[in-house]
Amino acid sequence: MKFIKKTLPVIAVLALAACEDGSQGEQGTPGLNSLISQQTLALGDAECFFGGLKVESGLDTNANNVLDADEVSATSTNCNANSVNTSGSSLPYSVLRADVENGAKPGTLMEIRNGGYGSDMVAHPTQPTRFYALTDRGPNAAYTGDQGVGKKFPTPDYTPRIGLFELQANGDVQKIEDILLKRPDGTPISGLPNTAALGGTGETPYDVEGNVIVENMDLPYDETSNPIKLDDYGLDGEGLVAVSDGTFWVSDEYGPHIVHYDAEGVEIGRINAFADDARNTFTLPAEFANRRANRGMEGLAITPDEQTLVGIMQSTMYNPSSAVKVNNMVRIVTISLVDGSISQYLYQQQKTQNSQSGIVALSSTEFVVIERDGNFYNEDVSAMKHLYKIDISNATDIETITATSSITQDASLGLLIDGKTLEEVTLESEGWATLANVGIEPVSKTFLVDLVAETGYPHDKLEGIWLINENTLGVINDDDFATWSSEGVLEQKYLDAGQTIIDANRLYIIEDLDLAQ
Repeated sequence: MKFIKKTLPVIAVLALAACEDGSQGEQGTPGLNSLISQQTLALGDAECFFGGLKVESGLDTNANNVLDADEVSATSTNCNANSVNTSGSSLPYSVLRADVENGAKPGTLMEIRNGGYGSDMVAHPTQPTRFYALTDRGPNAAYTGDQGVGKKFPTPDYTPRIGLFELQANGDVQKIEDILLKRPDGTPISGLPNTAALGGTGETPYDVEGNVIVENMDLPYDETSNPIKLDDYGLDGEGLVAVSDGTFWVSDEYGPHIVHYDAEGVEIGRINAFADDARNTFTLPAEFANRRANRGMEGLAITPDEQTLVGIMQSTMYNPSSAVKVNNMVRIVTISLVDGSISQYLYQQQKTQNSQSGIVALSSTEFVVIERDGNFYNEDVSAMKHLYKIDISNATDIETITATSSITQDASLGLLIDGKTLEEVTLESEGWATLANVGIEPVSKTFLVDLVAETGYPHDKLEGIWLINENTLGVINDDDFATWSSEGVLEQKYLDAGQTIIDANRLYIIEDLDLAQ
């Protein structure tokens, strides 16, 4: 940082006392110098995130010609403008392959990009201009083939990863490195689905031509000798935490699993709802295994003391079945990293089947969450991409509810009221009132910002939050590796009706928010 000191002319009146006989008296004490110090603030400064100029002034009371800290009587700060404009700053990408036909424009080829760093984002614990961003399982598209409903994986050997990015003074974003996620033995994981025993929901993997992906692609599928290739370490990552010790926690949509990785991306611990999984450090309540496919634990945060993980499900779980799908109840779970103790809270969405696709901790009880729909503003001017501030301190921890004749605990469904799951209760027209009548209150929520109104947000998915300071947040979208699909046909993902703007990861920074505790 550059410091500039200026000494101003002495502005003092020297009193000349007149003696009784009219002669000049002794000269008075000289006045004090007034000093000014100018400090250039760099990008990432705690007072001016985008940099600026800080001016301090005061009297040189110890006459050392230096403005010491205890001499400063006035301070003014002129912060630079936000260098990330309302249209956002794009993240760099590489091309994974460019030989796939673009179903949106027959006869042309599309780019499958990496890209994909939008499943979540989180602040670097110690470097204020850097953030981490997470990919999911890799490029994929809904497809139904000979072995049933599943996904096309045009790059089936893709390794999910964490990217480290740095914001530049001009608003550009630079990628610093990739951290590939790995099994405990150090080999790369894949994004292929898990087996049914660990949360798999029967999503069959297919290659880009629609061939089922099997253990040996040189041989035909055989249920016994050449079965469908699945991966119990496969991850569809959606939530990301960066810990000050250099490690990471990632939550996903498959189990859901919450996996602990070291600084090199090697798995060192795991939390999920499957009590028989020998890899587990702690275990989630069994009802979390009833997540809705592709809507698992979409957001993950850690409290400022780094003692508690906080996960939020994307949408209403299929608990006990898909019959509760059109609902507005979302579960939040907290896990003590000290002893594994669990708490659960309920969140009431603004609209049924919305997505809670990000969470970041402000304190041990207050958080910022994303609530969004899946619409594009270009196609639907009512598209919803909101941030809310929530507080769990006055919400009911449903793990503490005392059993009665009408309130019971089921080993696989969790808390029941008159034999119904909480998802079944809230599906009813007076469901939230029913919960209140038995003493269950959801988390409180306060509206923070509408990203569509703020930026004209053009993307369908708002998925990551970067907590910058007490009035500034960064957010990021998931571009799905620039891919889309219609009826199982891969397409380039466009943002405009004219199909000229390809979706890409973009960073948006929103200032003047009220995040103070």
